[in-house]
Amino acid sequence: MKVDTKGHTITIKDTEGVVTAFIEKVTNQYASFKDFNLILDVSNDKTVDIASIKLFLPLAKAHKKAKKSLVIVADAIDFNAVPQTITVVPSLLEANDIIEMEEIERDLGF
Repeated sequence: MKVDTKGHTITIKDTEGVVTAFIEKVTNQYASFKDFNLILDVSNDKTVDIASIKLFLPLAKAHKKAKKSLVIVADAIDFNAVPQTITVVPSLLEANDIIEMEEIERDLGF
């Protein structure tokens, strides 16, 4: 797990390629990440599927409730099949763009 902080956003990259272990690590260390927007990068793991993405659902709901953004980067999935409560994008650039847009929406009161 590689952690990179830039401003109000933390990017966490899965370096092991095992989604369940990655989710467990992020969940266990969530207290240190909860005040930041999160980008969870699982793009190196080519076995990621919709079922794996759905495992992020409790984490995504908790983060959204705290008025922070959580975006998952995964490039080998069907984006139309992803639940609407989870934001999944194919690249880090798009993840950063989504977070910026959501920050603006929160600042405007949406």
